[in-house]
Amino acid sequence: MTDKIQKSLDTLSEKEKEVVKDLLIKIKTGRLLGVDIKKLKGREDIYRVRKGKIRIIYRTSADGIYLLAIERRSETTYKNF
Repeated sequence: MTDKIQKSLDTLSEKEKEVVKDLLIKIKTGRLLGVDIKKLKGREDIYRVRKGKIRIIYRTSADGIYLLAIERRSETTYKNF
C-alpha cells in the first residue's frame, strides 16, 4: 500500500474505514451491484466509487486494479486524475 493511501486511511474514522473495506472487497470480487461507480471523463481506465463523502479512485488494467486515492470529497478530489 502506498504512503498516500495509508495517510488517507489514517484520517478516516473507524466507521469510514469499514465502508472503504467493504467497497474494496466488492471491487476486487466484481460484485458491483448497488455500488456507485463512474468512469472519470477523458479517461478510459480510471474510475471512482462513491459512498457518502468517501471517494475511492482506481485504475484498471490487464494486470489488475490499482488504487490511486481514498479521500473524503472536496474541491480537489479529482484534480490529479
